[in-house]
Amino acid sequence: MDRKTRKDLKTDKFAAEMQHGFEFMTEHSDAVKKYGAIAAAVIVLVAAIFFYMRYQGDVREKALSEAMKIDQAHIGPAPPGFLTYPTQEEKDKARAKAFSDLASKYHGSQEGAIGEFYLASDAVEKGNLAEAEKRFKDVMDSAPAAYASLAQLALAKVYAAQGKDAEGEKLLRDLMAHPTVTVSKDQATIALAVIIGKKSPDEARKMLEPMRTERTAISRAAVQALGDVAGAQ
Repeated sequence: MDRKTRKDLKTDKFAAEMQHGFEFMTEHSDAVKKYGAIAAAVIVLVAAIFFYMRYQGDVREKALSEAMKIDQAHIGPAPPGFLTYPTQEEKDKARAKAFSDLASKYHGSQEGAIGEFYLASDAVEKGNLAEAEKRFKDVMDSAPAAYASLAQLALAKVYAAQGKDAEGEKLLRDLMAHPTVTVSKDQATIALAVIIGKKSPDEARKMLEPMRTERTAISRAAVQALGDVAGAQ
């Protein structure tokens, strides 16, 4: 697989949508805690469980924050207060450990899923699609729906990069039938059109044309996908 394909997979829209999903879950966490606290006030035992779970959430958020700091760290001299590493190799080693710990210690949580996404992205960049596939599958099977659907979208594109169009098409059609807050039916449709456009360009264009008229991110993505379909012929 060439470097362009790896880069496209790594920087694909699923990464941006993952961030949107994380922001959505974070913005709503206070409401979840608020109503949880009201219910916990009824029974002391429930209160104890609630506060334990809230503590665990804080720990996970801190672990994610620390991993992100490493991800954004400088190489060599840096302004005071900024995390820095003497070499790229040392930063990469620390980064891999931080996200691996996040993924394993908090498996099944949103923070654990984000750790897996970073590790899968690294695997894609290195051309290790088998490793990326394994990690995306794990997120699909274990993470909250908002993250599982993003992993499903990413895995479909990994399959497409490997020439496994049938497997990718199956995942995307399932996403179209079961959209989530992070992966809409339109997004899944666009991704599917790009895949099937290789063998059925007319069908792909029929899927994309209705979405190209509105001035939205979806319409822009549809127009780009139409260009991809045309270029694949």
